[in-house]
Amino acid sequence: MLESMTGYGSAESVGSGVRTLVELRSVNNRFAEISVKLPRQLLSFELEVRELIRAHFQRGKISAFIQIQSDEEQAVSVTVNAVKVKAYKELLDTLKRESSLDAPILLEHILRFPDIFDNGTASLDNVDQLWPLVKTLLQEAIVRLKAMRRREGEELSVDFSKRVTEIEDTLAVITILASDNLETVRKRLAAKVEAIAGKDLSYSRDRLEMELILAADKLDITEELTRFASHNKFFLEELSNDESGTGRKLNFLLQEQLREANTIASKSQNAEISQKIVQIKEDLEKIREQLQNIE
Repeated sequence: MLESMTGYGSAESVGSGVRTLVELRSVNNRFAEISVKLPRQLLSFELEVRELIRAHFQRGKISAFIQIQSDEEQAVSVTVNAVKVKAYKELLDTLKRESSLDAPILLEHILRFPDIFDNGTASLDNVDQLWPLVKTLLQEAIVRLKAMRRREGEELSVDFSKRVTEIEDTLAVITILASDNLETVRKRLAAKVEAIAGKDLSYSRDRLEMELILAADKLDITEELTRFASHNKFFLEELSNDESGTGRKLNFLLQEQLREANTIASKSQNAEISQKIVQIKEDLEKIREQLQNIE
């Protein structure tokens, strides 16, 4: 199945007061080119991010954007960390005893230690907690990007099939027209000879037959039509191929199709065939433009 190089995929997670977003954008490119923009906490994972993306895409310019920020709109539950309260209370008791103070320890003293409260928010600097989540989101974004690229590839495949089928229909017409080519040339050559030598053609018959043989060789497009049909067959088969490198194979076949079309155009002396070839080349050019976006 064809896969386009254009697509978008994203994944997002909001929890524990932290919003994490992973976005992937892809456009056509001759090779796989990956750019990554990471928050400072995850800069050490850039290589791993690149490898995760590269494992799924062979062509295309892919931009990865990963963002981590506090989610101020999310309601956060606040609880007292009893272990820390007890530890700070014991610390103050020790300080009071060692300093021989008689002043009582009040609640306001303990409140000077803000970490006695747990607000359920994940630390934005806790890499061990952030990276597994980001990795999961990245894998989800890759799946969605690939799905979008395949959907667009399916649309292009339908268009390619339609155009190649139309080309085959036009080639069938050209085959019929080509069968009249030799007779047309024979009549034209005979008319020229008759104009020069009158109606007595006996002395020039050998020359006329030789000219006809040479003309037949120059104007015969049977081989080109056969090869063209073969290229069309392989092109249609390749559209449903799941192997990698489909875009390159289709580009190669397209070049061969264009080569046969040009040869037919140069060998034909039939105006109608020339018009049909122009139509075929227009379809091939449209296919060529779209193929630039196939992986």
